[in-house]
Amino acid sequence: MTRDLAALDRDLAEMGCSALVVVAGSSRDPDLAPFVGSVHLGGSFLVAPRGCEPSLGFFTPMEREEAARTGLGLLEPAALEVGKRIEEGLSAGDFVGAVLARGLELAGVAPGRIALAGHGAAGVLWAAGSRLAGRGFTLVPGNDLTLLLRKTKTSAEIAAARAAAEGTAAALRAVARLLAAAAVRDGELWLEGERLKVGRLRAEVGQTLAVHGLEQPQGNILAPGRDGAVPHSTGDDGRVLRPGESLVADLFPRGGIFADCTRTFCVGETPEPLARAYAAVLDALAAAHREAVAGARGFALQEAACARLGGAGYPTPLSHPGTEIGYVHGLGHGVGHELHEHPSFRKQAGREGVLAPGDLFTLEPGLYDPEAGWGVRLEDLVALGEDGPQSLTPLPYDLDPRAW
Repeated sequence: MTRDLAALDRDLAEMGCSALVVVAGSSRDPDLAPFVGSVHLGGSFLVAPRGCEPSLGFFTPMEREEAARTGLGLLEPAALEVGKRIEEGLSAGDFVGAVLARGLELAGVAPGRIALAGHGAAGVLWAAGSRLAGRGFTLVPGNDLTLLLRKTKTSAEIAAARAAAEGTAAALRAVARLLAAAAVRDGELWLEGERLKVGRLRAEVGQTLAVHGLEQPQGNILAPGRDGAVPHSTGDDGRVLRPGESLVADLFPRGGIFADCTRTFCVGETPEPLARAYAAVLDALAAAHREAVAGARGFALQEAACARLGGAGYPTPLSHPGTEIGYVHGLGHGVGHELHEHPSFRKQAGREGVLAPGDLFTLEPGLYDPEAGWGVRLEDLVALGEDGPQSLTPLPYDLDPRAW
């Protein structure tokens, strides 16, 4: 599967734009990465004229070999007059604006309406845009274009997701092994002569992910008890783990692109409210896997999850808007060069909310009770192919780590 640039052309035409321009601080910029792949570039930009192949501009000849590996047409530093602009001592914004203007000229893009994307510094982009406006260009937001473009993953991106998911699974198994090996003493978990703390689990996660070549730019969640009852609480490294409490382990590392997976553990006897919530969440997740087919709307899956969890007696965002108890969030989100991207599971979503082959997304129902001090979330990373959905995180769901 290759990137569908014809769709980009149609979107540019609908916006009345002659080109998409992506300005990036590096090739890891989520708006640039889908075009350039796994190369290593610093400051760079892409010009994608409507109806033409994109061109890549870069600022230093030391990166010429990396730039060439993209297979794109190149706007080289000499042609962009980078040296001349440096000698002029321009500010960062004026420098970028001048180089972009030259790049647009070389790419055959005449002054007019263009879409601007990228995740550069706001002040620099504002100054660059002002300089382009002085040359007759009108800039409009283009980030939504790149989000739509990268909604459908290429085969290489799915392979990268699979590799990241394998490392994520290995880290969750490592957490399960430590928990399973722990002993209970005086109402606490002990391992190798020490109280077992969240920090020990987090260190094991970091080491395991590093072995698999994965980084954690947004950290992770290892949240016991009440911490896990508030979905985005990361957990305190100094917290000693206890038997009979929930532990939400949510890992979202990045390799070529992101992965995302959550399991919930409980060492020892599971309290009845936690066991009941776990069963309801597992049922909702199984149903979501069945319903995640091409043509389905993400929000329809959210409505179905609310119906199931609400039917089990829990508040949901539909029955109790703004609730902080019960089911309090959406069913899933797209994953890729950013942790959260399309497809969307929001009610207001347009075409980006319709599942299609090539989509990569999470399914993650959960239930929470901050007052009682427990949380349950189960999350899989799913690739939707022509033959249906496939979980890239086929791990056990058991609360008891000994069952792993």
